[in-house]
Amino acid sequence: MRIAVISDIHSNEHALRKALSIIDKSAIDEIYCLGDIVGYGAFPNECIELIRQRAKHCVIGNHDVAAIDPTFADYFTKHGRIAVQWTHSTLTEKNLEFLKSLPYTVTTDLCTLAHSGPAEPEEFEYVQSLQSAAKQFSAFSTQLCFIGHTHIPTLCGENLKTFVLKNGMRFLINVGSVGQPRDGNPQLSFGIFDTTLWRYQNIRAEYDVEGASRAIHDRGLPPLLGKRLFQGQ
Repeated sequence: MRIAVISDIHSNEHALRKALSIIDKSAIDEIYCLGDIVGYGAFPNECIELIRQRAKHCVIGNHDVAAIDPTFADYFTKHGRIAVQWTHSTLTEKNLEFLKSLPYTVTTDLCTLAHSGPAEPEEFEYVQSLQSAAKQFSAFSTQLCFIGHTHIPTLCGENLKTFVLKNGMRFLINVGSVGQPRDGNPQLSFGIFDTTLWRYQNIRAEYDVEGASRAIHDRGLPPLLGKRLFQGQ
């Protein structure tokens, strides 16, 4: 089986449709989504509807929680809070109810899915160090755990010394961000895992960044949210 794992779409329909077009050409059996479908970008309803149609499993992200209840965004940046308020007012009732229905984690026979990590998933901790990664391994029992939240693709074995996927070892895999990469590379990022070959690929691809940025401006959202798409930050 081949699984595509996507995360941190952030209402970027241009990037999501490009990712889905790649997935459709890649003999993918199932799509998993790690949350933050909304936030920052101009197309929250469109992105939610695509995920509702295409993803077999989906967990909730912190921006999804904030879109349900904007008071959750008190710790966000000023621009992030503005986007949350706009997103909350823009969502259809059906899409709002979909976000409310999402769990914090999902466990399959193969893997665990979480937005920020399976250890205290409601806290949305950024897993950005070996110390924080080590804490996650005690919180899941499957061989793989897929996460997002940092927008930076990484892979780490349970021994905290192995950074290339090997069968027989448990791994924490961050698939990066479809809609707002933050590793200095503006190309969208997601993962494909082949259960037969036991192979993981981080997929990077260009998309219509200009169109996504222009849409943010046209919706009256903070211009910085569009500019940063060009920088991968």
